[in-house]
Amino acid sequence: MTKISILDIVEDTTVDGPGFRTTIYCAGCPNHCPGCHNPQSWDIANGHDVDIEDIIETILADPFADVTFSGGDPMFQPEGFAELARAIKERSSKNIWCYTGYLFEQILGNPAQRALLEQVDVLVDGRFVEALRDEQLHFRGSSNQRIIDVKRSLEEGKVVVLDI
Repeated sequence: MTKISILDIVEDTTVDGPGFRTTIYCAGCPNHCPGCHNPQSWDIANGHDVDIEDIIETILADPFADVTFSGGDPMFQPEGFAELARAIKERSSKNIWCYTGYLFEQILGNPAQRALLEQVDVLVDGRFVEALRDEQLHFRGSSNQRIIDVKRSLEEGKVVVLDI
């Protein structure tokens, strides 16, 4: 069984996307953004390895909550998170959001990251930039970050930003 390194799973959160969500906070992030709200997530050694099947059980236990991958950066462990996302999609109709410091355009050029991208519904992309921090923004920390409709973006061949 595949394992991924996570810091925590938070159930019934409302800050990582619309509605109630189960958020998986992964360990490991190469971006090290100044002002990051979760700097302990940068080092993958700060996480603990968890079987994907155990994470799925937690996610499926709440029929009303959608799912968010946050971090750290899930794109740092793309194979494991892609497997997790595929399993969620196979067993439920849950909406999946993914936060990453990478840009959508960069992810397209990395086969492992693209495989994860293709499994998520919404991508919040871009590094957190402290100088662009805006507490009035919904579901993102700085104004450079985009909330992207992944399916439409892949279909149209250009980034489709959601107005949230």
